[in-house]
Amino acid sequence: MSEQTALKAQLGQAAVAQLARLLHSVYPDFDKPGFIKQANEGLEALELKDRVRHLIAVLAAHLPAGFCETARILEQLAESWPVQPQGQWNSFTAWPLIDYVSVYGLNYPQRAFAVLEKLTPLFTAEFAIRPFLQQHFELTHQQMLRWTRHDNEHVRRLASEGIRPRLPWAQQLPDLRRDPAPIWPILEALKTDPGLYVRRSVANNLNDISKDHPEAVMTRCREWQQLQNKHTDWLINHGLRTLVKSGRAEVYPLLGFSEKPLIKAVELQLSETQIKLGDSLQLKLTLTTRRAERLVVDYRIGFRRADGKLSWKVFKWKNIKTQANVPLIFTKNQLFKSLATRRYYAGEHLVECLINGQVTARAEFNLSV
Repeated sequence: MSEQTALKAQLGQAAVAQLARLLHSVYPDFDKPGFIKQANEGLEALELKDRVRHLIAVLAAHLPAGFCETARILEQLAESWPVQPQGQWNSFTAWPLIDYVSVYGLNYPQRAFAVLEKLTPLFTAEFAIRPFLQQHFELTHQQMLRWTRHDNEHVRRLASEGIRPRLPWAQQLPDLRRDPAPIWPILEALKTDPGLYVRRSVANNLNDISKDHPEAVMTRCREWQQLQNKHTDWLINHGLRTLVKSGRAEVYPLLGFSEKPLIKAVELQLSETQIKLGDSLQLKLTLTTRRAERLVVDYRIGFRRADGKLSWKVFKWKNIKTQANVPLIFTKNQLFKSLATRRYYAGEHLVECLINGQVTARAEFNLSV
């Protein structure tokens, strides 16, 4: 079962039955049989986000037309929802309810914010808040700043996750990609948050911004390092991962790695030069430095595309400390299996070893499909 299939199964007939049961428990006039029948019609043929949109439309047909009346029902539902473990959400069933607010509550932002605050611990309102940022930016931004001080870590996380400029699966925020200035007060408020759940979102937000504004992110991280706080140290390391993978030279000393490592010898060997789809390829690296160094060792593969050009993808190997003139040998197995997210093409592929972002060794192999 693919990841996409597994995820969309979370919004299947069982979720529809649960939605109907929970809604009827707080809204006795809710037509359970009618909702279940209409919700299940054509559901199995839909992909995940289409299922969400379908269920929103069916909900609208069975809930009161006035948003403020429905808002009260949704708030009561949030209070009676099965308890989720702290710092986790795993109930895709709540997703259509939350995004319902972004469709039918968009003209009632203050009322909608109160509902989303109640609902976000059930799943996450990071997608639902995006239309409000686009249509009521100042009002929504001020609300998100207030959420950074909320007692519930799910709500605090929403303040960061919802305003990520490159949030996966969500509408992009092009204005914030061009100018992330409104994001910084939110990240500043949450950078030492006690919840890892929240700090991980801050780090991901930082990583998003780094793709468009690397200098601004590194400047901010240098400021945060002065705090000598374990929480900010963690999120800096996590938030700079794209700059590390891209080989941005300035980022390595910022993270405590050697600025200009002195490499004495490096050799990359492959277990095979001819492989077929489904095979595993072992990479072996032998490395010696002239002095003690702190290094980020990664590798990247140049996958052959349909047009014959190479498409590069960076993979993590390890972070190491070396001793002068002491050889290190380590290996990595790379499996070439069929993926829904990548199509393989036959031909010559390349593997390159990256040390602190710089290509230091290269090897070739041929893939048959």
